[in-house]
Amino acid sequence: MKKYTYNRELAINYALKWALSRNPQYYNFDFVGGDCTSFISQCIYEGCKIMNYTDKLYGWYYTNANDKSPSWTGVEFLYNFLINNKGVGPYAEKSSIDKVEVGDVIQLKFDKKMYSHSLIITKIDYNNLDNIFVCSHTIDVLNKRLSKYIFKDIRFIHIQGFRK
Repeated sequence: MKKYTYNRELAINYALKWALSRNPQYYNFDFVGGDCTSFISQCIYEGCKIMNYTDKLYGWYYTNANDKSPSWTGVEFLYNFLINNKGVGPYAEKSSIDKVEVGDVIQLKFDKKMYSHSLIITKIDYNNLDNIFVCSHTIDVLNKRLSKYIFKDIRFIHIQGFRK
């Protein structure tokens, strides 16, 4: 299996294009738990153009609303897939604010229980909360300052590349 460079420009261009609307190729999950992680998966897919069909539980793929992996739409499932993926598709590492780049993923925790929102970094002026800009779905945002969110915890996911 060969490693490839994640195309951050394609990922953020997709995010900027679809942040305030929906790509009709994908189901809108807003009314069944939220569309944020599906949107982030779409962005990541644009940057690597490969899915992981290993199996429903451990893969990362979308065929339609009824045939997708939990990691395509679930915050924790996406995190676990990206961090632990040793096979085909994107892979990542948990990172710190000073190491993230555009095209990387941020996940927020609003209560004490679990992370529940995914965002993609679309612009960085300087690596601090006020100068990182994000796009997301469910509550649609286009280049919103990360500092405008009120959250209990945050984690940064640096996408290292993808395999095929």
